[in-house]
Amino acid sequence: MKTKTKRTKSLSDVKTKFYGKKGTKRRDLLEEGYETFKIGFLIKDARLRKGLTQQELADRVGTTKSYISKIENNIKEARISTLQKIVEDGFGGNLELKINL
Repeated sequence: MKTKTKRTKSLSDVKTKFYGKKGTKRRDLLEEGYETFKIGFLIKDARLRKGLTQQELADRVGTTKSYISKIENNIKEARISTLQKIVEDGFGGNLELKINL
């Protein structure tokens, strides 16, 4: 008896199957949401690696714990200037932006 081998699919294959090809409206909305999610995750991950609470980070940045929570949980999008303050004043790092064409 032959057994079927399952073909492993890439994340891109799955997104294409369920959301369409790159450049379609539905796929673009998915990708846009992912970028927002990624930023919130990166902020939270950096905060935890630095051993900071949301309140401590908020105090360093000059904002509220609630606002930090909303960014981390992708409820609120942050301006680049706010991200820069979080990274520089909150974490002591520097923000790097990159555009790939």
